[in-house]
Formats: sequence, structure tokens, C-alpha cells
Amino acid sequence: MVRSLGILTIGVMATAIYSVYAVLSACFSPREERIHQIARNWARTLLRIAGVRVQVIGEENVLTDRPQIFMSNHQSDFDIFAVLGHIPGEFRWIAKKELFRVPVFGHAMKAAGYIPIDRKNHAKAMQSIAKAVEKIKDNRSVMSFPEGTRSVDGAIGPFKPGMFLLAMQAGVPIVPVTIIGANRVWPKRSLNIKPGNIVIVIDKPIDVSNYPLEKRNVLIEEVRHIIIQNQVKYIRDER
Repeated sequence: MVRSLGILTIGVMATAIYSVYAVLSACFSPREERIHQIARNWARTLLRIAGVRVQVIGEENVLTDRPQIFMSNHQSDFDIFAVLGHIPGEFRWIAKKELFRVPVFGHAMKAAGYIPIDRKNHAKAMQSIAKAVEKIKDNRSVMSFPEGTRSVDGAIGPFKPGMFLLAMQAGVPIVPVTIIGANRVWPKRSLNIKPGNIVIVIDKPIDVSNYPLEKRNVLIEEVRHIIIQNQVKYIRDER
């Protein structure tokens, strides 16, 4: 527990430093790409502080010539650091609006082009999705956790439809991402952070044009099935 408190303290300090750096950088060079690189360095720093190593499988499935929507399972807060620090290319987050209210850190998120979403207000949530569509049309990829919350035991819960509607409206592929091991590093509702390994499996892009709007539930289940299968396969192979 003492180690975990030390990691949290250093992590908060590192977050504050990187946030100030991002805000200052935005004042002189307001390019979102520059802020995203700062965020990537921040994520890698936090992973090193915690003693966490990340392995990425399937990097070749990341599209380099067009935007995409990454959809991942959500086990731990370390999911954010793992994908931000190690998935190739650039992307923007759709994040809960409360994070944008955090002093300095929220300003850094805005500078990076991240999009706030109000999960408690359906109309405002749809407005956020409309903004995300514009980002994608401006050749920006998006990262999302369609479960909407972290899993307590690592099991993959049901997916919310919002991000799938976004993919259909924008007409961009969905790239399924499976995160394995993050819940062992920092489980939900725990202050105990352990060193360890996180594996990210990036699967092949799914063309949403094959799914009309009335078949969105079929698309949702296909993406979820791929993520679950990759989790099961890796855990089985690991044993």
C-alpha cells in the first residue's frame, strides 16, 4: 500500500507538470498533434513509474491512410495510459465532461482536441457525437470504451450503442482492441497498484458500410465477440 501511495503521489505530480506543459505549448503552437504527443509521453511516464510493461499485438491492423474508431474493453484506469502510450498513430478521446473541469488538466484535454460527453443527458451526448463526426471528417481517429465504465472483475460487459452510431454516421471502420492484464495492475475500487504486464491486441478493421442502421445490434455484437475471443485466446495461450 505504501508503494501504491508513492506511485499515486508521483503520478499526480507528473500529471500536473505535463498538463502545464501542454497548456503552455498550446499557447505557442496550438496544433492538436503536438499536444497529443505530450499526452503520449505523459502516459508512458506513468506506466514507467508504476513498473508496467506494455506489449502490442497487431500493430499492422492500424489504418495509416484514413481515420478509424478504436473500440476497446475497459478494465482499469491503466487502459488509458496503455492505449495512449502504445497504440500507433494519433487519435482523440471522447471523455466524460467532468474531466474537463479539472484545473489545468481539463484545459490540456481541450487543447488536445478531446471531446467532452455528458452521459447523463442524451441530447447533449448526441451533440458530442456530432462533434466527433466532424473530427473524423477532419481525418482524426477516435478512441473509445463502449462499455462506458471499467469492469470490476475483468469480464467484458455489454456495449453501449453511441460509438457505433458515430462510426455509422462518419462512415469509418471500427478497429476492435482487447486489453488484457490491466485489471491485475490496478483493479477497479482498489488503491493497490502492482507492477506487471499489459497486452493490447489490435484486430482487423471492420467495414461499417456492410451494416445498415437497423442492423447496428449485429455490428455491436460482432465487435464485442471479437474482443472477447481475443481475451479468451490470449489467456488460454498464456496458460
